Amino acid sequence: MAQWQELLRLDSALQSRVRQLYEKKFPREIRHHLCMWIESQDWHSAAVDENKAKTCFHAFLLCLEEQWNRSVQENNILQGPDFSGMKDYLVENFQYQPQNLAILLSECLKEEKNILASVTEVQRCGTPGLDQNQRDLHNTVNELTRQTSEVKKEIKQLEGLNEKLDFVQKTWQSKVEQHNGLAQSNPVVEEEVLKRLVFITQTTQTVLEQIVNILKQAEQIVVTLTDVELPQWKHRQQMACIGSPVDTSLDHLEKWFTTVAEVLLGVHGELQKLQEQNSKYSSTCASGLAASMGETEKFALSLLMKLVTNALVVEKQPVMHKSQHRPLILKTEVQFKVTVRFLANLPEFKYQLKVKPIFDKDVEEVKTASGFRRFDFNSDDSKVLDVDTPGGGLMAEFGHMSLKEKKSRSKGQCENRLVVTEELHIIKFVIVFQYAGQRCNIEASSLPVLVISSTNQASSAWASIMWWNMQSTMEPWNLSLFSNPPPLPWQQLSKALSWQFLSVGQRELDENQLSMLRDKIVGNCASEGRSDDPDDHVQWSRFSKNESAWMWIDGILDLIKKHMVDIWRDGFIMGFVSKERTRLLLEKKPAGTFLIRFSESIKYGAITFSWVDQNTHIRAVEPYTKKELQGISLPQIIYHYSLTAHGKTRKPLLYLYPDIPKDVAFGRYYKLSEMSSTVDINGYVNRKLVSVSVYPIPPPSPPREQSMEVDTDVETDTDLQQLLDELFADFSRPTCTQGHFLNPLSLQGSYADYPNSF
Repeated sequence: MAQWQELLRLDSALQSRVRQLYEKKFPREIRHHLCMWIESQDWHSAAVDENKAKTCFHAFLLCLEEQWNRSVQENNILQGPDFSGMKDYLVENFQYQPQNLAILLSECLKEEKNILASVTEVQRCGTPGLDQNQRDLHNTVNELTRQTSEVKKEIKQLEGLNEKLDFVQKTWQSKVEQHNGLAQSNPVVEEEVLKRLVFITQTTQTVLEQIVNILKQAEQIVVTLTDVELPQWKHRQQMACIGSPVDTSLDHLEKWFTTVAEVLLGVHGELQKLQEQNSKYSSTCASGLAASMGETEKFALSLLMKLVTNALVVEKQPVMHKSQHRPLILKTEVQFKVTVRFLANLPEFKYQLKVKPIFDKDVEEVKTASGFRRFDFNSDDSKVLDVDTPGGGLMAEFGHMSLKEKKSRSKGQCENRLVVTEELHIIKFVIVFQYAGQRCNIEASSLPVLVISSTNQASSAWASIMWWNMQSTMEPWNLSLFSNPPPLPWQQLSKALSWQFLSVGQRELDENQLSMLRDKIVGNCASEGRSDDPDDHVQWSRFSKNESAWMWIDGILDLIKKHMVDIWRDGFIMGFVSKERTRLLLEKKPAGTFLIRFSESIKYGAITFSWVDQNTHIRAVEPYTKKELQGISLPQIIYHYSLTAHGKTRKPLLYLYPDIPKDVAFGRYYKLSEMSSTVDINGYVNRKLVSVSVYPIPPPSPPREQSMEVDTDVETDTDLQQLLDELFADFSRPTCTQGHFLNPLSLQGSYADYPNSF
């Protein structure tokens, strides 16, 4: 079987990994329709041999041409794959650099094998995605189901015995009435009836003991689910919200909740059958069993209520549609979405549970009028939990929620002690649950959210979200944390910062990069008189206020996200390296060796490169900001960068640190259209932007003054555009064709999405 066909058989989570592997790199349609041919080629050898790469590339074109000709012969041009378009794509992107294609496919095929190998390892070790404790829990739940099934069979047999004994007694009574000479009581008959009565009573007692044993096991499982597994999942989700690469799937937890709820409902039903039998065949059961049955039924109901009151979870935390990577920040009058799921996914609950969102329910800060702003939803968006969802879960998605601020505070109320980006709120989701005469409220709370009124506040708000989630890990949530924020150990803060780079650029920070950040953040704290702190704690005010380290880091994150995701992900940007360390790294390297680092002097993010000049001096170019990178990419800057002196021009950048030839490192990112100068039909020679410095390099410029963005209640142009985008978001092109959803691995957009990705 082809490797690709094996990938198509994986679950959706693993298929998503494969989809991300090819996204914006190579069309999955080509991988899908030519899977056998692609896997038959030696891309690994071609990746290191230019001649083999050219041979493979031309063979690829020939294969596509043959497939196209076959489509023409079979009159299947419209319905079949666009082999002609695939060929054009390869020519446009790899004709001059076929080795880049070989490197790309070699890496992708290798990662595909790793994904399949991980599946094989999981299958060998047992239940996928579970540690030993969870596997034990899984086995216990399955055993509980088996025992319940056995009890159901025994109660069914008991019903048959009761019916048979009742039939014997009634038949004997009928015979007595029909024959005057027949005695009402007969020793033989009475003895036989008594034997069966004793057997039925003993069997009923045994079944009841089995049910009690099942409920005791269920009690332990319920405690494990509600007090261990569910809090652990909530903590993983909390960390995932701020970028941690953890598994937040609810599949196993939902299966356990559902199975145990099904067992408890089944046991409750079987107890009712026993009670009905006891009532119907009152002479067949000892009177003491009736009381035991009643107590056991109450026990079963109490366990069921404990389970279901913990079964509602916020599966996807509140997030604005245009800020998917930064949840828990909401802007007034801007749409956001949130999803809740009921883990006990049983048919009995379908369409029976209505969930209502309430903003700041039971929040003491609001009740005591401590100055917190007060908000409400723009509309009543209650929903009934439904199982008609893609994953079959009992869930509700609130996709078009928005907030409005209530009237301002009246005189006499306390002024808010916190700024907008430190004021925490929660959204609670409430269900009124009724079953077997029992009634209770089921509640689930979102993680604390921040409500901003301007997009200028988003960066500061995200600093608060990170800080709070690293500090608070247990409910009930402390919404007043920023009234007196405790310091955060550098070990925790460094994790959160590293996750930001993983989330934005698919690559975490290494030890050297974190060390530089530690010196910049913690070192500055020490210079302010806190050098005696052995745990390297960082104060909130130092991290977030005024000329903060966070504003600089966030500017760099934005720079990576918008202009250099690929080269950051592939490890070609050293990034966080001080000037002193730069000098130490480069001073013994040959002329032309360079490294890329982030500027420390420009507040909102800039990037520069330092290199070894011909006279062994370490030079650095004036940093490039986001504005400059909008016009030309960093790889193009590096390719074209030149020094001019005395009428002579030379290119000083030759080797990326430590010793990678510049074109080997950045060749895949060069834009072919900018690599050559040709004459167009009008006779003009194409021009291009070239980065040139006049040698020698002037001394470094002082830090650039950049105005602070001011928060205001007035809607800015950016806010207005975001609002328009939100309002018309639902009018985007649908993701299905002719009513058929496409396989996530074979889904293919326009080839225009892929050019210039290398």
